[in-house]
Amino acid sequence: MLLLLVFLPIAAFIAILIGAPARLTAIVSASINLAIGIYAACTWHCACWSFSTQVLAKPQINLAFGFIDGMSVVMVLLAVIVTLAAVLSGKSPSGREKLYYGSSLLISSGAIGAFAATDLFFFYAFHELALVPTFLMIGILGRGDRHQTAWKITIYLGLGSVVLLAGLVWLANLTETFNMVEMLKFPSKIDPSIQKPIAALLVVGFGSLVSLFPFHSWAAPAYASAPAPTAMLHAGVLKKFGLYGLLRLAIPLVPVGLQFWLTPILFMLLGNILWIGWITISQKRLDLMLGNSSVMHMGYIFLAIAALIAFPENPLARSAAIVLMFAHGASIALLFALTDRIERSTGTLDLQELGGLAKNAPRLAFVFGIAAMASIGLPGLANFSGEILVFLSAFKSYDGTTGLGPVQIACILSIWGVVISAVYMLRAYRDIFHGPLVKSTISAADTTLTDRIPAIILIVVLLAVGLYPNILLNLLK
Repeated sequence: MLLLLVFLPIAAFIAILIGAPARLTAIVSASINLAIGIYAACTWHCACWSFSTQVLAKPQINLAFGFIDGMSVVMVLLAVIVTLAAVLSGKSPSGREKLYYGSSLLISSGAIGAFAATDLFFFYAFHELALVPTFLMIGILGRGDRHQTAWKITIYLGLGSVVLLAGLVWLANLTETFNMVEMLKFPSKIDPSIQKPIAALLVVGFGSLVSLFPFHSWAAPAYASAPAPTAMLHAGVLKKFGLYGLLRLAIPLVPVGLQFWLTPILFMLLGNILWIGWITISQKRLDLMLGNSSVMHMGYIFLAIAALIAFPENPLARSAAIVLMFAHGASIALLFALTDRIERSTGTLDLQELGGLAKNAPRLAFVFGIAAMASIGLPGLANFSGEILVFLSAFKSYDGTTGLGPVQIACILSIWGVVISAVYMLRAYRDIFHGPLVKSTISAADTTLTDRIPAIILIVVLLAVGLYPNILLNLLK
């Protein structure tokens, strides 16, 4: 069953190449995968979700998939939800349907394969598979200075992947296996004296893919240039690969090394939240604002990871990081989908050229308002559940007799990011939807049913997790 979940998007991509209707094929395959993903979330303990076949004898490498634990389930569930929303969103340029929908399916397959892989080789390989169509979509179908942006993201993520590969190969050599399940059973094989350089490689490698400060400058231009499905899938799903990798491999296998680098990690995550937050406030275009916002919010997830590094027995930190990963993925995907709709309706994303759009597009204003409130962290929506768990996890190991530790100090400073988020998001909402109609919005149309369906899917997810976070937390027990 899991093999179908991973390879159905690739099969649909091949069908599109040989002449199947691109949009219909993408929607049907994404819908089937969503149904399988929901079923998987309900039955993931069943042996039917494991698959393995040998592809190389020495070193032993297997094409192997399975749900190692609930984190894998949650990330695969996020991937299939955002994939359906992505193929339903946006509008393909005439004559580019095969590239547009086929690339979206390949990105989805790469993300699902990476989260479901239990062999280290394919864990890495599926992520790299997803990067190729990402580069192509930005370079060929992107907006603005798309060629320069495509090269920039290629260089940044390529170098980050090389650093990561060095760390992963080092881990495989020390544990003498590519099997991630076996690898996690024997963390004591890694001598604490050599954990520091391995941890540094993993933090830089995974951190570059996540846009951890200061390895972040590729992200905002890439999302601003990317077509809607690419921005939704990369920012919403694929970027979580780096966070998943840190939680899955780095923290269990090199905990001592990560503790040595805890202080630099805290400074880097504060760079994401505070420095990138101020940069986000200064943006004049909605797409760049959302791109920087996505980078900024990675800092909160790193705060939970830092809490787990500082106190490995922290009962909240791991769940907090995973819930916020899921919440951010759904909310940023929704925002990028609506941003594309605004651009198609008005012809611009420059905040100074927009205004009064709520008069002609009240449904769009309402839906964008929900997405904006989710991003800010309004109670009742998924991001709030994730962020409050992150803040609680940072203080879970607090000892009043010894005073505030580095993680608690970073948490207090990070809370200012909530204020920063409210400033830039509410100001953007005001500039776009309130005030008098302007040239770009005077003839703008409201959302169609086609636009509303993917938005409804993501809003339902945000509300469900926000109102009842145990939907995810029960999977993580």
